[in-house]
Amino acid sequence: MNSPTAARMDRSSIRLAHRATQVPPSATAALDAHAKSLIADGVDVINLTSGEPSFPTVEPAARAAVSAITEDFTRYTAAAGIPELRAAVATYLNRHNTAYEAANVVVSAGAKQALQYAFTVLLEPGDEVLIPAPYWVSYPHLVSLAGGRPIEVHPAPGNGLKITPEQVRAALTPRTRVLLLNSPANPSGVVYSHDELSELAALAVEYDLTIVSDEICDHWVYGDAEFTSVAALSPDVAQRTITIGGVSKTFAMTGWRIGWTAAPVEVAKAIAAVQSHTASAPSSISQRAALGALTTDLDAELAKRRDELDERRKTTLQAIADIPGLSLDADPQGAFFVFANVSGTYGLQTEGRTIRTAADFAELLLSQANVAVVPGADFAAPDHVRISYTVPADRLAEALSRIARFTAALSPAA
Repeated sequence: MNSPTAARMDRSSIRLAHRATQVPPSATAALDAHAKSLIADGVDVINLTSGEPSFPTVEPAARAAVSAITEDFTRYTAAAGIPELRAAVATYLNRHNTAYEAANVVVSAGAKQALQYAFTVLLEPGDEVLIPAPYWVSYPHLVSLAGGRPIEVHPAPGNGLKITPEQVRAALTPRTRVLLLNSPANPSGVVYSHDELSELAALAVEYDLTIVSDEICDHWVYGDAEFTSVAALSPDVAQRTITIGGVSKTFAMTGWRIGWTAAPVEVAKAIAAVQSHTASAPSSISQRAALGALTTDLDAELAKRRDELDERRKTTLQAIADIPGLSLDADPQGAFFVFANVSGTYGLQTEGRTIRTAADFAELLLSQANVAVVPGADFAAPDHVRISYTVPADRLAEALSRIARFTAALSPAA
């Protein structure tokens, strides 16, 4: 029997801060957890919600982590990360023609935490951050938690889900402080060209904006597309850019929680100071694992993995092209996602339920076809769903077949 004290814990007399009441749980994390819960219950769900590769963590990282444990490397490290990892990150980033040194780098517990620290040191209350839409679900909430105000910048129709300087200029106000860029982009998979990024960066220089460039998917670029690091565009741009990255996506290390910021030294020092009072430092074991990944020649293995994901991307694109009611507003040339417009299914029904939103589509797809995708409302694109093609090829093919059968069975509402 529950005690009276335990029963009362269902209620609270604690007043939450306003910012806590305004931040919902991550939609992608919640859907991923729900899909995994169904799988644990024995339901044959194919989970296309998660943005993590199905590949195993690269072997040098795993070996380095085991060595760290056996060597008792399990204590606090320097707040900014161990020096050899900071140097390795700088070397890793400089393959894209940047000019970072260890002093520019702060290692954090994942790229999401790195973003949070960046906004914490940049924003005064009410400062505005321009966020290209569609965007990763956490961006606006990270800005709000730091006291800033997220401002959506929507691309013009027909522009392949990319923003232009004209859209940025129209969104500027005296409170604009930061331009957030993400290429390859989550959820759209679009990759900005060197020229496109140069034009956006020139606008940041003109209006004295700081650029926060999320480059977590820098390795995952396909076909003729080429990755460009914003800080490599020019010395002037580098001096106003904070680069965000990590080992999660490239090295299949999402659970290890190692990300980084690379920035001018005074900014890096400020971020390290904030981290020293919050997380103290990232996990010592995970840092050694990341060091193992970054200091081993994995080019052949990583190229093989990229080729495999590219084949899954092509399979997904071909399948969507053949599914009535689904379409693409952009050519996804990077990351792991296809962002499908499902508005062509609106007004259709199945088993007495009419599809009126992308959320309806995703809910019915999960309940009737056992395929989990993410509806686009929290990405600021309510007519879309995000489909991750990171699952093994055979499971992806089965998921796409299920989606095709599901849409084929839809009928006009009475």
